[in-house]
Amino acid sequence: MKKTLLIALAGSTLVGAAAFAPSADDLEATFARIDAEVRQHSRVYATLQDATQKIGHRLTGSTHGMEAETYAFNTLKSYGFSDVKYQPFEVESWSRDTVTLSIVPESSDNFREVPVVSLAHSPVISDLRAGIVDVGNGLEEDFEQVKDKIKGKVAVANIGLVGVTGKKNLHRSEKTALAIKYGAGGIIMVNQAPGKILLTGTASVTGALIAIPAVCISNDSGRELRSWLKEEGPLEAHVNMRNFSKPIKARNVIATLKGKTDERVIVGGHLDSWDLATGAIDNGIGSFSVLDMARTFKALKIKPYRTIQFVMFMGEEQGLLGSKHMVKELARTGEISQVSYMMNLDMTNDPKGANAFGRADMEDFFQKIGAGIKKVDPSFENKLSNRAGLHSDHQPFMLEGVPVAGLSGSLSPSVLQCYHADCDRFDLVDKQQLENTVRIGSMYLYALANAKKLPAKRLDSMQTRDYLTTQGLKEELVLGQDWRW
Repeated sequence: MKKTLLIALAGSTLVGAAAFAPSADDLEATFARIDAEVRQHSRVYATLQDATQKIGHRLTGSTHGMEAETYAFNTLKSYGFSDVKYQPFEVESWSRDTVTLSIVPESSDNFREVPVVSLAHSPVISDLRAGIVDVGNGLEEDFEQVKDKIKGKVAVANIGLVGVTGKKNLHRSEKTALAIKYGAGGIIMVNQAPGKILLTGTASVTGALIAIPAVCISNDSGRELRSWLKEEGPLEAHVNMRNFSKPIKARNVIATLKGKTDERVIVGGHLDSWDLATGAIDNGIGSFSVLDMARTFKALKIKPYRTIQFVMFMGEEQGLLGSKHMVKELARTGEISQVSYMMNLDMTNDPKGANAFGRADMEDFFQKIGAGIKKVDPSFENKLSNRAGLHSDHQPFMLEGVPVAGLSGSLSPSVLQCYHADCDRFDLVDKQQLENTVRIGSMYLYALANAKKLPAKRLDSMQTRDYLTTQGLKEELVLGQDWRW
C-alpha cells in the first residue's frame, strides 16, 4: 500500500450559514467544544499504547487480528455506542513462515546469504534458482528495456524511485504485476529506507496468491547486490520460501451515530497491520484516531444532521479487503446511494491542511472550513492541495463515484523509514501530533455531517472513468485489475 499520509474524505462547499444546519457562530462554537474536549480528555494515545502492549501486531486472519477486532468493538461500546456491529467477510489469509535468499555467481558454489523478508501473497512453496536482471525502478519503461533478458529471471527493482525526477512511482504490487507480465520468475525489491531495514507488504494487486516469489532486501543489501553484479556478474539468485495461505474470516467493526437523515458520512481507518512489529504508525495512529473521534462525538452528545458510521477496516494491507467488502455490500443493498462522503485515516499525522483529491467542487469547502478551524487553533496552516491517489480504504468508495478527499499530515523521516518494518512500534508515536489528528479530523467530520447542501455529488460510471483518467490513475488501476471500463 502506497501511503500518502492523508485523511481521505469526501467534501462539500461551505457557502455561509445557509449551507449548514447550525449557524456560522454555532459551527465555530462546536469547533471550540471539540478542541477543548480532545485537548482535555482524549484517550487516543492511551488506547493505542494499551492495544500495542496487549495485542501486538494486528495481522488479518491471525489470533492477534481477531483480538484487535474485539478490542475495537468493546472500546466503541464503552464510549456509549449502542449500535456497534461486526461485518464479517471471508479472505484468503496469508502469513509468512521461512525464507532465504542466496546470491551466487553463475556456475559457482561461492554463495552469499542476504537478509530478506517475504512479501505477502508470495507462493506457499517456492524454490527458485535463476539469473538476476536489474530493472532499476521497476517502471514499465524499465522492464521494456530488458524484455529480451527478463523471462525466467529474477528482477531486482527499487521500491521507490532513484535517480529520476518528474515520474510517477508504482506500488510494489504493480511492479510485481509488471514482472509477471514480462515473464520474470521472481522479484527482489530494494527498500529505500537507509541502512538494514527490511520492509514487508503485499506484492499482489488482488489480494490473491501471486505466481512468483517476491521478497524485499535492505538498502544496504541492494547496494551490495548491484556492486556484485558489476564486479562478479552474471549472478544467480536462489530463493527458498515457505508460507501459509488459507481461507479465514475477518470482521470490519462499525459503530453508527444516527443522524436526522439516512444520508451518511463514513469515517474509517484500517485496524489491521503487518506482523513484523506492532503497527503503531501503520495504521495505529489512523484507526485509533477514528476511535477517539467516535468518543469525542459521544462525549459532546453531538446529534448530526447526517448519520455517521465509524468503521475499523480489516484486510487493508492484504488488498483493501475489508473496504472492498463493505462497498460491495453497500452496492448490493442499494445503500451506496446514501453515502455522501467517505473519510479515511491512514497514517495521517498532525494535519496542516486539505487535499481536495482532484475535485474542484470541494476546494471552497476545505478552505472555508479550514479558516474556521484556524479561528479556534491559530497554528492550523489551512494548506490546500488537489490530487487524487490510490492504495488505501478510500479507493473502493472512489471507484463507486463517492466523493473522497483528504487532510495532509506529516511524519518525520525517522518514522517513515519504519514503514512496514520491524521498527514500527509505539515509541514512534508523538502524543500531541496524534491528538491533533483527532481534533482536526473531528472538526472536518462535524462540518461534513452537518452541511445541508452538498455540491460534491456522487459521480456516475462514465463521470468516474473520466475523473480517474484525468487524475492519471488509469495505468495503476489497470495493473491492479480495478479498471472496469
